[in-house]
Amino acid sequence: MWNWDENPNTQGQRSADDDRAPGADAPHSTAAPSRYGPDAPLGAEGPHGLGPQPELAPSAAAPPARRGPTWGGVVGLVLAGAVLSSGATLGGVVAYDTLLSPSLAGPSASAPSTAAATEQATTSVPVSSTSGGPDWESVASAVSPSTVAIQVSTGSGTAEGTGVIYSVDGTIITNNHVVAGAGQILVSLTDGRILTASVVGTDPSTDIAVIRLDSPPEGLQPAQLGDSDGVVVGQAVMAVGTPLGLENTVTTGIISAVDRPVTTTSESGGDPQQPEADAAYTSALQTDAAINPGNSGGPLVDAQGQVIGINSSIAGLATDESGTAGSIGLGFAIPSNTVRLIADQLIDSGTARHAFLGVSARDGSATTGDVTSTGAEIVGIERGSAAQEAGLREGDLITEADGVPITGAAALTGVVRGLEVGSTHTVRFLRDGEEREVQVTLTAAD
Repeated sequence: MWNWDENPNTQGQRSADDDRAPGADAPHSTAAPSRYGPDAPLGAEGPHGLGPQPELAPSAAAPPARRGPTWGGVVGLVLAGAVLSSGATLGGVVAYDTLLSPSLAGPSASAPSTAAATEQATTSVPVSSTSGGPDWESVASAVSPSTVAIQVSTGSGTAEGTGVIYSVDGTIITNNHVVAGAGQILVSLTDGRILTASVVGTDPSTDIAVIRLDSPPEGLQPAQLGDSDGVVVGQAVMAVGTPLGLENTVTTGIISAVDRPVTTTSESGGDPQQPEADAAYTSALQTDAAINPGNSGGPLVDAQGQVIGINSSIAGLATDESGTAGSIGLGFAIPSNTVRLIADQLIDSGTARHAFLGVSARDGSATTGDVTSTGAEIVGIERGSAAQEAGLREGDLITEADGVPITGAAALTGVVRGLEVGSTHTVRFLRDGEEREVQVTLTAAD
């Protein structure tokens, strides 16, 4: 895990042993009435209804990322849930808003072995590609039965998000901020059945959660998770979910960037009066497919109907007087390989172990000849850590990990969060004006 020693909007320094991150206050949003009943439209009652939208402070542009465009300005990052709100940062530079329930420790249910989860890989029906372009009708038909609407009740109201059926035993993947702090969880299938569910495990550090239907029916259709490492900029994608309470909504677009460093934080249970939750760090997929509050936890799929990401947040401009925030074509999804890594651990034990490099870092730069490079500057190394064992030192500027550009401390954190404990990786860095390379074997965070 990683510390943020300084507010990145002021000093840019982060440390490697804590999940804290600065966040901006956020507005509330309304959602359309859900199918759970006309008497309780989402966001219409209680502390999670309409509210004024505070202005977000301007900040510097985010650094460039691999195969993706640069961008900056005054934006808000919205956890693509439903109505509850919180604050966050992107790449330690740009301020964001977040919407939906953030993290309180949820209940824990007994979990089966990973073997049950792997059943999902063989039960979905993939969609064949055509020379004429994506067959979105077939993709929607194949993926929609694997997508569910999730409504949660907390001590401060209700909220709605989306989930993905992972196995035939009723195991469902969603975002941590969708279900954390939930008292009751209701899951709506595409055929209209509404079932109760319980939390199997949550991981605030990656914003992944697993829930399971209490009485799973027969005939559930699990989604098929693809390989997010093969995703490229320009690739066609579809987002499926429950934006603003509107179930079974699909939107299409492309992957507009990969390895986008995104950091989000949120108040516990989505209640601004509750303590701030752990920060979630992601080396995210960026898409221009319309993602709105309510899409959190839903699938981002490719033209073959494979889930390549779990939608989690969006960037948005300051909202209007109604407090509504929506898509401006900058949505973010947790890559499916990270989802699989964390979800399988949650299914096995209810918790997830995270890889640990063992450095404190900040955004930095170094010049070699007439070329200036940006990266994560090491300002501290934990004794006995993977970084020390590999020979990294204070002052080194990490610029690349396994071919992925590291443009700052947030990018380094997001990449490490998606890696497996015990795995070995190539790290490139600058020291004394020279580019060097080491192999680092990651250990487990305490």
